[in-house]
Amino acid sequence: MLERINQPNDIKKIPVDQLPLLAEDIRRFLIDSISKTGGHLASNLGAVELTMALHYVYDLPEDKIIWDVGHQCYTHKILTGRKDDFATLREEGGISGFPRRAESPCDTFDGGHSSTSLSAGLGYVKARDLLGRKYHVVSVIGDGALTGGMAYEAINNAANLKSNFTIVLNDNAMSISKNVGGISEYLSTIRTSPKYTGLKDSVLDQLEKIPELGDHMVERIRRTKSSLKHLVIPGMFFEDMGVMYLGPVDGHNIRNLIRVLSEAKRYKGTVLVHVITEKGKGYQPAVSHPDKYHGTGAFDVGSGMALKHSRTTYTDVFAASVRKLGTLHHNLVGITAAMGEGTGLESFEQAFPERFFDVGIAEEHAVTFAAGLALGGMIPVFAVYSAFLQRAYDQIMDDVCMQRLHVIFAIDRAGFVGADGRTHNGVYDLSYLTMIPGMTVLAPKNAWELEDMFDFAVRFHGPVAIRYPRGQAYIGLKEEREPIRYGKAELIHRGKGAAILAIGSMVEFAADVSERLIGYGIDATVVNLRFASPLDYDLIRELADGHSLFLTVEENCRKGGIGEQILDFTEKEKLPVHVEIAAVPDRFIPHATVESQRRMAGLDVETLTDRILRWMKPDHVPEG
Repeated sequence: MLERINQPNDIKKIPVDQLPLLAEDIRRFLIDSISKTGGHLASNLGAVELTMALHYVYDLPEDKIIWDVGHQCYTHKILTGRKDDFATLREEGGISGFPRRAESPCDTFDGGHSSTSLSAGLGYVKARDLLGRKYHVVSVIGDGALTGGMAYEAINNAANLKSNFTIVLNDNAMSISKNVGGISEYLSTIRTSPKYTGLKDSVLDQLEKIPELGDHMVERIRRTKSSLKHLVIPGMFFEDMGVMYLGPVDGHNIRNLIRVLSEAKRYKGTVLVHVITEKGKGYQPAVSHPDKYHGTGAFDVGSGMALKHSRTTYTDVFAASVRKLGTLHHNLVGITAAMGEGTGLESFEQAFPERFFDVGIAEEHAVTFAAGLALGGMIPVFAVYSAFLQRAYDQIMDDVCMQRLHVIFAIDRAGFVGADGRTHNGVYDLSYLTMIPGMTVLAPKNAWELEDMFDFAVRFHGPVAIRYPRGQAYIGLKEEREPIRYGKAELIHRGKGAAILAIGSMVEFAADVSERLIGYGIDATVVNLRFASPLDYDLIRELADGHSLFLTVEENCRKGGIGEQILDFTEKEKLPVHVEIAAVPDRFIPHATVESQRRMAGLDVETLTDRILRWMKPDHVPEG
């Protein structure tokens, strides 16, 4: 069946009764492809029939389908002519794991972060109406993303629309971790209530059988504020907000999905179609462990086992550290925004369930919640990915730093993240955090220094952020383990002429560059800055005497980064040293391996070595 899908709208040529066969083909294709390339498996397996029904009802690219986050868009990509590109999924130069407008006119919004689809969809609707166009707009959002406050800002704004806007709520009781909170409980009530679903289906089915009047009566019931839904589910949250509610619908029954979506398409206003799906459907390991298979590397299809087994990661080191600190400090609490396992807080939850808080996909709330906890006498640790912490910048500044509260930010996935690409790269945190007065920012060079930094952070008074990269923890330079002292860098090797001032993941590279330079007769100084804020300006001033070149190295954007801060300091102090800045250039770096992304940014050992040689030895010709 899949061979008949080569371009947008080919699915419309397939009879409805054959669509389940196509769904089986797509699931087999997804499992086989993702087992080789890695990717988001469980979320895509759960959305197969829903995506097919959307493509059957709507005309692409004229109609607009906007995927929230976008990690469930693989079937959409298959149905729009990209199935032959799946061998390159998330690889350099290949197709993205998220919607990308540059890939296809059928991708209408570049996704990657949560709770954005309703706002973007409403913008499309308003533009359509103002320009007198006739296309339809559908925003697909998961129940996990519905915990994000931005979604309700959009619903509030869309409530009084007089033209069609369809919201599809893909409800699988999961975000990455299992959903939590009041919205999850509310949807669960709708999802599981036989009183509602059984009565509704029975009454409406009987009414529809009445000749001529049946359809009119059903439509009237659905539109009336004192309708059947209000009688059996008090409140009817969505309809009370002015949004027409249809559902819940079995998200794996294609025929019913097509019928309900066709009905929603005719409605003059905002309509929400509540679809119940099973995350991981069709592959038992993903059904049993949807969090594990949310995002996965290559795996063996038969066993479900990963093909690569990495050594200890920085996330593992954090997990062990925070659990140990929780034993020593009874007022230490852990906070996650729907990423308990991904950030390493799962073991803390198991040990101290009463001190663990999953607030859902709500980073802004998480930060101000942490501020309240700190004011109440606790030491909150908010574990979050760097790219997602960006969403809470106002709260970090106003609610934590202005009050100088002792909140610890454990910032995972700092730097390049590889296959997830530009929406997930954490290459801005050093800039946006160090500009806030009173914020202390650290980054470890290796696994042991990460442990030491969390010990320091718990004993510190005031806001402190520790950023560390994705993946395997560096275990080199183990012998270099000076105690952490506030605002003090670590001098790893004292040389002369050139000094490499690196932070975090780049210290490993600085040590490698230093070794290479020995072969060129250059004994370079190597500094582990440790602190991005405050910087160790005393050491910088000292090193300017005896060094003609500073090379600053950071896996962070150049603008507002450490390099620019050091350059600014040397110019103000009139220090006799030239500063070369190695940082992420002013552009979005696409998905590739982390190693390749670093090469694109000029942060690989070869490029860094050549930059020093060009200054210290002007006649040097770069290798290659």
